[in-house]
Amino acid sequence: MSRARDAGLSASLCILSLGDVKEADAAARVRGLWPDVRFSIGIHPHNAGQFEGRLGEIGSALRQATADWSAVAIGEIGLDYHYDFSPRPIQQAVFRQQLTLALELALPVVIHTREATEDTFAILREAGPVRGVFHCFTGDLAMAQAALEIGFYISLAGIVTFPRAESLREVAAFVPADKLLIETDSPYLAPVPYRGKRNEPAYVGRVAETIAALRGVTAAELRARTAQNFDALFLANCFPSNGLAR
Repeated sequence: MSRARDAGLSASLCILSLGDVKEADAAARVRGLWPDVRFSIGIHPHNAGQFEGRLGEIGSALRQATADWSAVAIGEIGLDYHYDFSPRPIQQAVFRQQLTLALELALPVVIHTREATEDTFAILREAGPVRGVFHCFTGDLAMAQAALEIGFYISLAGIVTFPRAESLREVAAFVPADKLLIETDSPYLAPVPYRGKRNEPAYVGRVAETIAALRGVTAAELRARTAQNFDALFLANCFPSNGLAR
């Protein structure tokens, strides 16, 4: 957290998994040390199988968790057909349940999708006017356009700095300024020159520098713009906008 502040960050979004006690204990310590941290909570598709036969419990459990954490979003939620740690029908059912709750609570969603693009978009479209972001976006221009068409933000992580990420750099240059977010996806996907090391929030500055160069703006301009976007998506209905860099 000290390194993050030194790097110019003043706040962060910490994503939690519903029911993970160890993670919740760590997050509580973070919250005590850094009051400006905000939280998102949801059922990751990897964990969706835990709710097989218990779909009716999702609404009340997640509703209570969002209140306990003053959550500003529901997520990560979505579909992961790469690992298939949970059966696909269960992933889809849990995803739908959480989208319904997000609409009820007027909260945005943080989407995880891997090798499940068609089903992810189909479920999002049938859910209705849900807001959110495609987290750690790794798709192509066509997928980015589809996300933008349904009003979603696109968040780019350290992968954009990798030498072979040409298609992702095309996306970084293409996304409208008011729909762009940046992230680290800590502790994974540390950007160059930290690739291979444990990632951390302070490194988001490298993501900003890379994307700024691709878009022909300064890193300061990009940080200011993404901070405004963060506030617009996550904080507009919860806290006064403060324009802080994230």
